[in-house]
Amino acid sequence: MTTAAATAGERTAKAKPATMAQALGRALRDSMADDPTVHVLGEDVGTLGGVFRITDGLAKEFGDERCTDTPLAEAGILGAAVGMAMYGLRPVVEMQFDAFAYPAFEQLISHVAKMRNRTGGAMPLPITVRVPYGGGIGGVEHHSDSSEAYYMATPGLHVVTPATVEDAYGLLRASIASDDPVVFMEPKRLYWSKSDWSPEHPTAVERVGRAVVRRPGRSATLITYGPSLPVCMEAAQAAVEEGWDLEVVDLRSLVPFDDETVAASVRRTGRAVVVHESTGFGGPGGEIAARITERCFHHLEAPVLRVAGFDIPYPPPMQERHHLPGVDRVLDAVARLQWEADN
Repeated sequence: MTTAAATAGERTAKAKPATMAQALGRALRDSMADDPTVHVLGEDVGTLGGVFRITDGLAKEFGDERCTDTPLAEAGILGAAVGMAMYGLRPVVEMQFDAFAYPAFEQLISHVAKMRNRTGGAMPLPITVRVPYGGGIGGVEHHSDSSEAYYMATPGLHVVTPATVEDAYGLLRASIASDDPVVFMEPKRLYWSKSDWSPEHPTAVERVGRAVVRRPGRSATLITYGPSLPVCMEAAQAAVEEGWDLEVVDLRSLVPFDDETVAASVRRTGRAVVVHESTGFGGPGGEIAARITERCFHHLEAPVLRVAGFDIPYPPPMQERHHLPGVDRVLDAVARLQWEADN
């Protein structure tokens, strides 16, 4: 092969689309390679490579002492991670599904979230808890929960959720490197989303806590995160036919919350809709709407609206398309914003 042909072949290889699952796996691999204190543990993460194959190959490369299969006992897994972190390690815990993490909630609330404050900063717990969450995969109850509000309401935890392949890599690397405990929410239905992201030239995220404007606009702001970002991007494109120019803000981090980016966007557009899969009552949208109202009251031309999952336990697979926020529900909310402003 000629040098020119080889170079062209390398470019083609680098441009090969990568999935979010692959980016997450690469983030774990690179973190483990860079820092020998990083350990991965969870149910089936070793031999099987995880139920979604995120940890595939890690046990083979780093050994089962650093990528460890655990018993089916979430409280025990997270309790072990607390002890590991207290002795200087950086454990990364995988919870197989969102609702499977609930047995570990006491460990998370009583110890992970409080230890740094309890010890006056002397003992941080650099634990990353990976939680696959959300619907859209035809899963049943206990496999499709959106549990982010529980973690948001717990002081001492950071809550992060990527919506793109690039952010999956960068945000997970930043979370593992953080000395604060991070609940890393992974949108299951985006595991197979693709991008021309290259693992050889990853985009770094400097720190957790910054939102990003995915689409600039002037008519209204759609504020979203994780699995609802593609829905909002599609809605913004469809809204063009109605004469609306929608701005889309991807929060990326729920805690810390980027008030600056969100408020600046809403002040520009004068209208806001918060979109997420979690329930409306007691969901993240209520807190986000309150923060917007406090900071942007004199700029708002209409009330802040929410498009969310219904206030019910997660429905059977055949009904989830009605339960999850879709393009039509988002556009209906935008139309209501216009009506509110005109009346």
